[in-house]
Amino acid sequence: MAEATIIDGKAIATGLRERVATAAQELRETRGIQAGLAAVLVGDDPASQVYVRSKARACAAAGLASFQHRLPADAGLAAILDLIAKLNADERVDGILVQLPLPSGIDPREVIAAIDPEKDVDGFHPVNVGRLWSGDPGLVPCTPQGVLLLLQAANTPLAGAEAVVLGRSAIVGRPVAALLLAADCTVTIVHSKSRDLAGICRRADIVVAAIGRPTMVKGDWLKPGATVIDVGINRITGPQGGVRLVGDVDFAAARRVAGAITPVPGGVGPMTIACLLRNTLLAACRRRGLPDPAAVSADVIKV
Repeated sequence: MAEATIIDGKAIATGLRERVATAAQELRETRGIQAGLAAVLVGDDPASQVYVRSKARACAAAGLASFQHRLPADAGLAAILDLIAKLNADERVDGILVQLPLPSGIDPREVIAAIDPEKDVDGFHPVNVGRLWSGDPGLVPCTPQGVLLLLQAANTPLAGAEAVVLGRSAIVGRPVAALLLAADCTVTIVHSKSRDLAGICRRADIVVAAIGRPTMVKGDWLKPGATVIDVGINRITGPQGGVRLVGDVDFAAARRVAGAITPVPGGVGPMTIACLLRNTLLAACRRRGLPDPAAVSADVIKV
């Protein structure tokens, strides 16, 4: 059997970002509206600072306005909620994201619940979670959105397919399952308490690994020809002491069995920021009662 086709997340994300930029330019030129994204960073976590800077650069490249708000680690819940209230009321701001993790002692659920659901571009607000599971229009979490777009780009048949999602987190596993269910897949979620993980995976036409354990999914766990989406990003130390990134799937072994597979890095990762830009543009239109731009409309993720 030939090796699996590589699903190039970088190229697919680049195409989506270009479509967002084109639609954003049209919105500016025809309506005088520049979609805007506000990022809230609490504390000085180095990785979070890198993420926020990368999102600001992505906004600039797509023609979106970017607003960065930094609070000290000891700012406290009241200060965070006050800032969010101001951003909710700011008409320049169409999307609000609070960079996680938050400092110890701050409940992220309380912070997320304070965001206007129409500006919740991370898709984590309870209202948007409910909309997703109910099949109502809403803002869909970015990484799960990216997973579905990658499956579509790989021409993976979804209706009637058996899909297994490894991981039940509120950020990836559960919303991915909701999207696959809405796309008419038969969905199984497996987790740390599931029995016979390998046997369950072997039934699947689609495997989405988001369990946070490096190279856990082995080649002999897979049905020949399955499509494998690896959401995992794990840093491991190699035999020579260097650090490298690996996914939740044993890529080399899986590629000999699967029909199509995402690499790590270069698979799901690039899709997350592209979908964040998409959500910001969608929020800008929906808040004003405008139709979704055709280039990034709901048809892009067929649910």
